[in-house]
Amino acid sequence: MKIFITGIAGFLGSRIATDLLAKGHEVAGCDNLIGGYLDNVPEDAEFFQVDCQYLNAMKKLIRGQDVVIHTACTAYEGLSVFSPHVITHNTFQISSTVFTACADNRVRRVVNCSSMARYGHQEIIPFREDALPVPVDPYGVSKLAAEQVGRVLSEVHGFEFVNLVPHNIIGAHQKYDDPFRNVASIMINLMLRGRQPIVYGDGQQKRCFTDVRDILTCFDQALTSSAAVSETINIGPDEEFVTILDLAKIVAEVVNFKNLDPIFVAPRPREVKYATCSADKSRKIFGYRTKHSLRESIEEMARWIEKRGVKKFRYHLDVEIINEKTPKTWTERLFT
Repeated sequence: MKIFITGIAGFLGSRIATDLLAKGHEVAGCDNLIGGYLDNVPEDAEFFQVDCQYLNAMKKLIRGQDVVIHTACTAYEGLSVFSPHVITHNTFQISSTVFTACADNRVRRVVNCSSMARYGHQEIIPFREDALPVPVDPYGVSKLAAEQVGRVLSEVHGFEFVNLVPHNIIGAHQKYDDPFRNVASIMINLMLRGRQPIVYGDGQQKRCFTDVRDILTCFDQALTSSAAVSETINIGPDEEFVTILDLAKIVAEVVNFKNLDPIFVAPRPREVKYATCSADKSRKIFGYRTKHSLRESIEEMARWIEKRGVKKFRYHLDVEIINEKTPKTWTERLFT
């Protein structure tokens, strides 16, 4: 099968590409390298350094593909409140462009990567797919709007649309010198450099973290599963619902960081306190099961970061709105 992956240099896109190549598929993809590393791209994949915003370019690249997996996105939920222009442009607008190119080229199926941010604040936890989405930040709004455009175009123009919702994915290939996102990677990079982790608020926010290795089979099955068509499906665990402080303790133990004493800063506006997704639907459709514990995931990440080399953080995106509510981690560049 010929498969095109947007965001192929990113964490998720590159891991999907590697897995599908190993299964014998022909894989190509594009990336603008905002949120990924060039060395993430597998050697056997055909790579184009092209931004998804350009419609004519995307039409040419997608031509002749059987399936498009759309992972490209500036997945910066917290930053989106302070940089809504760049985040929504590189979330909603590029998705609209990609889906347009798919419709024009009569691609058979589109597998879209949404986000748990689509759910926003929910009274019932874990979040289930039939819950009414109430996103609370520009990123979540953009992801939900992108899904809706994809569904409309698929119904009008006849391609199959699968909407997957991965959440809090961690593992090797994740960008770890990014001060705006990826809490586990940030903590590992800091502690490996002998620095205390920085925690927003009281650290009692709770999340389930998804080992990327556990969800690759979901993407593989999403290529052909008839049961997945026109469905929204959470992919990832609903076990090990841990606080951010618990995460910091596990990271410290794994990297042998002594005298853990996190630095607490003001909470980020609009951050959801408790967020995890039900895995029941993915268990039913894809046979999903959690194979790796959170500790095992952190161990894999730490090995990869140590091998690749720890790095200083790079403030590569502009903060568009600066006022008393903007986190000082960004305005004062506390991540260095």
